[in-house]
Amino acid sequence: MSTTTDIRHFYQLIDHDQVTELVGLFAADLCYHRPGFPPLIGRDQLRHFYEHDRPIRSGRHTLTGIVVDGATAAVHGSFTGTLRDDRPAGHRFADFFSYDDAGLITRRDTFFFVPLV
Repeated sequence: MSTTTDIRHFYQLIDHDQVTELVGLFAADLCYHRPGFPPLIGRDQLRHFYEHDRPIRSGRHTLTGIVVDGATAAVHGSFTGTLRDDRPAGHRFADFFSYDDAGLITRRDTFFFVPLV
């Protein structure tokens, strides 16, 4: 299970590029769905994404809403930062998490509020 403190810590790890600690929050058989990428399955794919494929170089998440209900959590917020090609990035997002009995993340689904056309 998770708490709002755990969720805030999750985004701090992302913002401070602490990939090893971030990956440790996930179950070995995790599934992460993110727009524009095939599903990431397992810790190795997740680590590779954050170390090599993530289009964001740096930035900060601001959380505006967190709802925890048993083994699930929903988060709403915004992100501002810089892409790997030096362009600025800023968008709203929503994340949905599922947890196992040990409190590890088994699934994450991310949605971005950005123009598609």
